[in-house]
Amino acid sequence: MGGIVASLEDLGTTTLVAIGILVVVQLTLVVLALVSLVRRPASAVRGPKWLWVLIIVFGELVGPIVYFAVARAPEQVDVGRTEASTTPKQAESVADVLYGPRTEEDDS
Repeated sequence: MGGIVASLEDLGTTTLVAIGILVVVQLTLVVLALVSLVRRPASAVRGPKWLWVLIIVFGELVGPIVYFAVARAPEQVDVGRTEASTTPKQAESVADVLYGPRTEEDDS
């Protein structure tokens, strides 16, 4: 153990700060990737979740990056109707709901 401490003492301050920053970035990425993996349904992940846990945890800095780039399948978003399918009457009723019905004073 004394050899490791002696080796760290030989490193410069800049190098130690850079190593510290990399450790913080790596731990942050691992935590974010694991939280994302746990919250995401299995159908939205490419491959088995247990394999991604291994890749994230043992992949060091690259594992979480690979997870964010490859494993997450795009989420399906239901957009309903498009703006082009909205009729003027529907648009007017939405405006009425938001701002109240139009009066003669508004037209002048």
